[in-house]
Amino acid sequence: MRSNDHREIVVAANDRELAETAARHLLARVNEATGRAAVCLTGGSSPQEFYRLLAEQPWRSEVPWQRVHWFVGDDRFVPETDSLSNMGTARRIFLDRVGAPRGNIHAVATDANYPEAAARFYEEELKRFYGSDRLDPARPLFDLVLMGVGGDGHTASLFPHSPALEEKSRWVVGIAKAGMEPFVPRVSLTFPALGSTREMLFIVNGAEKRDILRRVLTGEDLPAGRAHADGDLVWLLDRAAAPEDDRAL
Repeated sequence: MRSNDHREIVVAANDRELAETAARHLLARVNEATGRAAVCLTGGSSPQEFYRLLAEQPWRSEVPWQRVHWFVGDDRFVPETDSLSNMGTARRIFLDRVGAPRGNIHAVATDANYPEAAARFYEEELKRFYGSDRLDPARPLFDLVLMGVGGDGHTASLFPHSPALEEKSRWVVGIAKAGMEPFVPRVSLTFPALGSTREMLFIVNGAEKRDILRRVLTGEDLPAGRAHADGDLVWLLDRAAAPEDDRAL
């Protein structure tokens, strides 16, 4: 179903169906791309079943790993070996298991001196990959951007009341203080960079997310509700997370 603001909401019966639906969206976007494809990953627990699925047959054989490039929408300023690392988690669950080319994995330089330095490095890397300093809505940076929602309504590492929410020119910012646990510094793409995509796919599961989803989808001013995409905007939920309020759907 589509709401008036052009978002699409898809409700899966359970975690397995949610993961399989996400995998179909990824394959569709990758297969539409001519040449290389760019996918921006998200952290948290919601996408992990989907990531595990990508490392299994038959999905593993369907993804053209040699031409897909992997980025992260945000990461904690910790080593990749730390369990809090979003890219480290993605590597362990599926990227390393399928033998994704090392040069196709674009991680945040969390060995930089501080988050703002890592943000500058990552923005430079994104611009090199894109081939321009300016984003063109007709030529999105990403083919697919995966997103999640925190219990406070944050998405990526864009927290309520953060100045980063208003950023219009920078593609990546350092977040010195997280708005909720774990309280470690972050590096996050901004809304202009995240929105430069052919499809933005929110993946949300679990009954504990139902209330915050209701608030986001009924229009409360929360970071996840500010997210936009040059292409399609899809909310993929499991039945447990789906709000009972019809206005949200």
